[in-house]
Amino acid sequence: MSQKTYILCPGQGAQQVGMGKDYFEQHEPARKIFERASAILGFDLPSLCFNGPEERLNQTDISQPAIFTTSVACYHAALAAGTIEPISVATWAGLSLGEYTALHLGGVFGFEEGLKIVAARGKYMQQAAVASPSGMVALAGADEARATELCAQAAQGEVLVPANFNAPGQIVVSGSKGACERILPLAEAAGLKAIALKVAGAFHSPLMQPAADRMATELDKVTFSTPNQPVYANVTADKHHDTASIKKLLVEQIVKPVRWEQTMQALLAGGEARWVELAPGRVLAGLLKRINRRHPIESLSTAETLTAAKA
Repeated sequence: MSQKTYILCPGQGAQQVGMGKDYFEQHEPARKIFERASAILGFDLPSLCFNGPEERLNQTDISQPAIFTTSVACYHAALAAGTIEPISVATWAGLSLGEYTALHLGGVFGFEEGLKIVAARGKYMQQAAVASPSGMVALAGADEARATELCAQAAQGEVLVPANFNAPGQIVVSGSKGACERILPLAEAAGLKAIALKVAGAFHSPLMQPAADRMATELDKVTFSTPNQPVYANVTADKHHDTASIKKLLVEQIVKPVRWEQTMQALLAGGEARWVELAPGRVLAGLLKRINRRHPIESLSTAETLTAAKA
């Protein structure tokens, strides 16, 4: 019987100039994925991933398809190298954008369909961000009740809501620019550390509703399959089921909080398993350490990690 494996897929923020270059150069399956992505998107995605400029790579409409492609390329390289077993009993989870990677690799839609969906998502979210001055603030040391209370105090008629429950004491709030500015001194006065994040806009908040509406139309055009392996939803921290509910939850995910900590706790409760994080970066490994400090996880952030992490 194959080893039970939990595979985690990174979201926006994990991008960095140079990501995936070693996979592209050293592993033909990864190179084919990058080349296919360029053909589908109609521009040189590998050049942006490998060479930047950083400012362009960090823009939502580019970073989302770039991360999706890098993660999928990493996975196929890992399969070819024997780092991940082709018939592993895998469970998938992805942070925000990474949920799309997880759904693709879990059998819900093909690579071309997934890349086009992700590119549309990035474009619509970028447009919504530009239309409404907004941002996100990380609160260190807050629990959900405290974060919700501070959002209510700082909102003053504007939008400000918890957006990411990443790990114990690590919550990100999202909303209007003024509300984000007001929560900074309120959080400090409450004994919390508050950091304004360098993001395009208020992701996972009601300010993204225009993007959610456009994504609902986009997703209706695509035929989904039922997952052939378990895939977890950000909104519910539970497994996806039928195709209609998957589409509904993907739309909701744009305007509702990502319950990553709860998702990881659900996986941890599932018993012994191998944990693997796909490229790029090691963000999800860091969050898991905050959730369960003793739990091992292998990050396939570079091509050299494939030989060190054989299945």
